[in-house]
Amino acid sequence: MLDYITLPDNVLPPVAPYSHAVRAGDFLFVTGQLAENPETGEISRGPLVAQTQRVMDNLKLVLNHAGTSFDNVVMARIFLTDFRDYEVVNQVYVSYFKEGRRPSRTTVGVIGLAGQGDIEIDLIVYCGT
Repeated sequence: MLDYITLPDNVLPPVAPYSHAVRAGDFLFVTGQLAENPETGEISRGPLVAQTQRVMDNLKLVLNHAGTSFDNVVMARIFLTDFRDYEVVNQVYVSYFKEGRRPSRTTVGVIGLAGQGDIEIDLIVYCGT
């Protein structure tokens, strides 16, 4: 059975036809998040440190709404428009995970992202016991 999770309209309104996350059995698949300000819906164009924090905070909103946390993330995929920003992203990213509880991860350099963002991150989360 699938459970489609969408946040309230006033929190990270979807910019396309998707759910914020889908629970399939013991796994939660979280849609890629951009540096979207949840209050205005606009994508941040500031420094990548701030964009990465916003992306991680948006992921946290989705995880909390789904009743889980970063502790249960098993896989993260990071998409960057400029791979030279790899270390900047790592500095922020690592602060959201407890030592010894870091998920597997793929980081990919891309030509462009939706909304002209500079970074997007999606997650796979284990929600079983």
